[in-house]
Amino acid sequence: MKRIILIFLSSFALTANAQVKTLTLKDAVSYALQNKADAKKAKLEVENSEYKIQEVRSRALPQISANGNLTYNPVLQTSVIDGAAFGAPGTTIQATFGQKWTSGAGISLTQAIFDQSVFTGLRAAKSTREFYQINDQLTEEQVIERVANNYYQVYVQRQKLILLDSTFANTTKVRNIVKGQFDNGLAKKIDLDRIVVKMSNISTQRQQILNAVQLQENALKFYMGMPIETQIEIPQTEFEVTPAALTEAPNLGNRTEYLLLKKQEELLVLQKKSIEAEYYPTLSLSAGYNYLGQGPEMPLFAKPADGVYWSDYSAIGLNLRVPIFTGFGDQHENLWSYKNYA
Repeated sequence: MKRIILIFLSSFALTANAQVKTLTLKDAVSYALQNKADAKKAKLEVENSEYKIQEVRSRALPQISANGNLTYNPVLQTSVIDGAAFGAPGTTIQATFGQKWTSGAGISLTQAIFDQSVFTGLRAAKSTREFYQINDQLTEEQVIERVANNYYQVYVQRQKLILLDSTFANTTKVRNIVKGQFDNGLAKKIDLDRIVVKMSNISTQRQQILNAVQLQENALKFYMGMPIETQIEIPQTEFEVTPAALTEAPNLGNRTEYLLLKKQEELLVLQKKSIEAEYYPTLSLSAGYNYLGQGPEMPLFAKPADGVYWSDYSAIGLNLRVPIFTGFGDQHENLWSYKNYA
């Protein structure tokens, strides 16, 4: 009984592996767009461009951060001061400043008011998203083109195989006729040998076409991102010719390749402006609010009764940065960045 079950399971597995997948051109294209690495990569680049826009946009939004510190000073610094300030001219006083323990906590805010590189970078990021969207469309078109070409090449090779099989069958009939004539003394042996050699050549050509069909099918599966071991069957109905008329001339300005090059040109212009923006002045607003605790003991859990005192302080300011001279360092860096981007 166990042997019968094993035989049944083995037969079922062989049948499952021998199943042939009927593949129409539409199915092949859909499968390729979902599984081919190039198509997946192009879609991930579109998604990644959204994060790049968010990254550049964040530079124009407020930057808020919190900070804290705890410092222990085993040996306090001693300063030497003139005693005249304390009514003892001609003397020197050694004074120790600070406390053994210092702790601080606060929050800071920075807001860019004017930064040309941020504005240019935001425009470049949006153009980058459009670039990857066009590139995604171009990648899909290229995947469709490769799949369609290889799909029809499989059909062409199979038609050649059908033609050779028909030729071989007809040649076999001729060989049989010539052999009958030769057996009856109505034909020469050289005539029969010629037919046999021709049949051998056809068999060789047939094997070559069989190999070509296999290679073409594997190429189709590769461009689709389909496992090589998958057995496929292409229906004959996919190759019925439907007449189509071209009613208007193609618009070359709408070709994806042209749009991609124009968008790349736009990105290079923005890249140049971004480099120039590094030499513009920048203006930003900064603000902070902090608490400071000092004393001979750890301030975190001590009170004024322990000699620990807490005080707060805050500051608001405007920061102006004007690039004047960088030692010619930015020229080489920006030139390398520009070439690397291009």
